[in-house]
Amino acid sequence: MKLKRDAMDIRSAQLFQHLASSLNFSKTSEQMYVSPPTLTRVIQRLEEELGTALFFRDKRSVRLTPAGQRFAHFVRTWLDEWHQLQVDLQLASAELTGEIRLFCTVTASYSHLPAILDRFRLMCPKAEIKLTTGDAASAIEKVRLDEVDIALAAHPMHLPANLAFKSIANLPVMLIAPTIPCKVNDLLQQKPVPWDKVPLIMPEHGPARSRFDRWLHDSGITPQVVAKVDGHEAMVSMVALGTGVALVADAVVIHSPVKDRVRLLELDYRFEPFDLGVCMLNKRLHEPLIQAFWQVATAKADISR
Repeated sequence: MKLKRDAMDIRSAQLFQHLASSLNFSKTSEQMYVSPPTLTRVIQRLEEELGTALFFRDKRSVRLTPAGQRFAHFVRTWLDEWHQLQVDLQLASAELTGEIRLFCTVTASYSHLPAILDRFRLMCPKAEIKLTTGDAASAIEKVRLDEVDIALAAHPMHLPANLAFKSIANLPVMLIAPTIPCKVNDLLQQKPVPWDKVPLIMPEHGPARSRFDRWLHDSGITPQVVAKVDGHEAMVSMVALGTGVALVADAVVIHSPVKDRVRLLELDYRFEPFDLGVCMLNKRLHEPLIQAFWQVATAKADISR
């Protein structure tokens, strides 16, 4: 797949990538602040340079052609590399100093934060990191109250308007049970499972709680709640002791010291995964050190999100 040297600029690539995601010319025009005729001309020019159609278009739908799918992969890789180059050059242009207050769960401090901090320390060796760990459900509130500068957090059902959020990973959610002989497993072995009698360990609040509540509602279960717990790590430990069943992110189980004492429950139900991302106050985005961390943490995220 070849383009003439001057055929595609960054803006054209971004417009194509957004349209390849939205498959809606009007939506892309509105969200990318470009007129519909201009967007159409950009796509037509790319198609002319490539010598092939990138989209199937009719009065009711827009979809990528096979060539369009290949080109979308090329553009995504190219823009990722361009964005990474921008980050590298910007951060190399000055040595930033100061302190960043970070918040994340214990699990995130093992699973996702190290890779971010490795790059950040390489780019900003004089910056100081103050890390606090705690319950995932409190991350958004700590940022909103300016108790921390940046948090690794799951996207809430309703994100406050004054917060910026950028996704960095999707975390599958799983219902877990103990492996030891106990009352919980006696109930789970029954066919059908009497869910109204199965002891449940509930999160106090947050994204996990909303998913748990939705499952109970959709399944018509009247829950028998034996404990309400802050923190997924604590819920895994309680499940391992045979206290009940809990809903947690799979990353928590993978990094838990008691992972061999819990098991996944197979259900005919799909839990929505957690959208893990970086969160901070919008008004702090312009601060050089905060902006540098934000750029490093989200460097591999899809810019069309």
